Amino acid sequence: MAPTSVTTMSTAFTNARIHTAAGPVIEGGTLLIADGKIVAVGSDVDTGGAEEVDCTGKTILPGLVDCHSHAGVASTGAWDDHDVNETSEKITPHVRVLDAIHPGDQAFEDARRGGVTLLGVTHGSANVIGGQVAACKTAGLVADDMVIKEPAGVKMALGENPKRVGGNMNRQPNSRMGAAYLAREAFVAAQEYQRDWEHHEALVAAEAAKPEDERKPLREPKRDLSKEILVKVLKGEIPVRNHSHRLDDIRTAIRLSEEFGYRLVIDHATESHKIADEIVSRGIPIVFGPVGAARGKRETRHRTPATAGFMVAAGAIVAIMTDAPVDPVQHLRDMVIFSIRDGLPEDRALETITINPATILGVDDRVGSLEPGKDADFIVFDADPWDARNPVQATYIDGEKVFEWTGPWLPGATP
Repeated sequence: MAPTSVTTMSTAFTNARIHTAAGPVIEGGTLLIADGKIVAVGSDVDTGGAEEVDCTGKTILPGLVDCHSHAGVASTGAWDDHDVNETSEKITPHVRVLDAIHPGDQAFEDARRGGVTLLGVTHGSANVIGGQVAACKTAGLVADDMVIKEPAGVKMALGENPKRVGGNMNRQPNSRMGAAYLAREAFVAAQEYQRDWEHHEALVAAEAAKPEDERKPLREPKRDLSKEILVKVLKGEIPVRNHSHRLDDIRTAIRLSEEFGYRLVIDHATESHKIADEIVSRGIPIVFGPVGAARGKRETRHRTPATAGFMVAAGAIVAIMTDAPVDPVQHLRDMVIFSIRDGLPEDRALETITINPATILGVDDRVGSLEPGKDADFIVFDADPWDARNPVQATYIDGEKVFEWTGPWLPGATP
């Protein structure tokens, strides 16, 4: 590989063991960054003119990505202080998680301590169709500046959660049948809305072809923000992130996606190992977890950390998540360690919390691996990253150090 010349003020992290999540581990490698971006990574990098940080004995990984989290919308330490579900309606694809993200939530600091640099902040699972997902950096004061893509998905939910909420609020759905019907009803309405706009555009084109003095003014169809976002789903512009634990719910999620032709990601995927062939043959990614929380409801009673390794072996695209605050966001790496213990190959572990979730969120052009041109989001260890006893030593986002280990975290006396 030809040496890379340095042309701007830059920093070189040298002599490190570098896991790029894009190729083999680089021993004694250099990560060169400038202006918040990765300039070069490898064992033959010209560092002339760069400030050097000696990382002898250290390991560098891409910043971790948790693509299913409620950090910033389900307040840490206060279950009654949250904006994670808009339950006033049963179908709410029009609501945007961006409008609820609270950068002051303790979860963002926790994330940085755990090496998590990007979150897929999602709507909850109270509604059959919920809100719009946002891909959000974990450092910043203003949500607009932290979010790098939105919508990065539309949340849907099947199974016990929307049934329970519907029953508690004396509205639909009260059954799995009712949940599937509501989804169909919403997508059929979106198809009709799409046809109305296509018809209007055809009329506009026809009028434009007439002599100017013969043209008639045309009024646009009434806008519907809920249907607009579902039309984007139907066009394949945005994937559905479908909360589905049990085998039958996963199968319903697949059935609905095939009826309407949209892109599908299975979130939670608790019993995905029971239906692996159907998932893999369709190329459907899964976002597995939470791994460490209690089995709090019937549909999670068959949850096992072995699912991640089984699905990787079967050929699935697998991401692991925390569902924070269900599992704390800073424990994302620990969720992977649990999975390694139960069969996830160590050489496939990193992808489940870096490039795979970044790809699912549609931001793999910016994050998820250490490659030239991508954001300089990375973390540093001074020992084996897959040993839970070893803390993250430093976390960098856009080339800025946003966390440095100084010892166990002890909160102040003031709440």
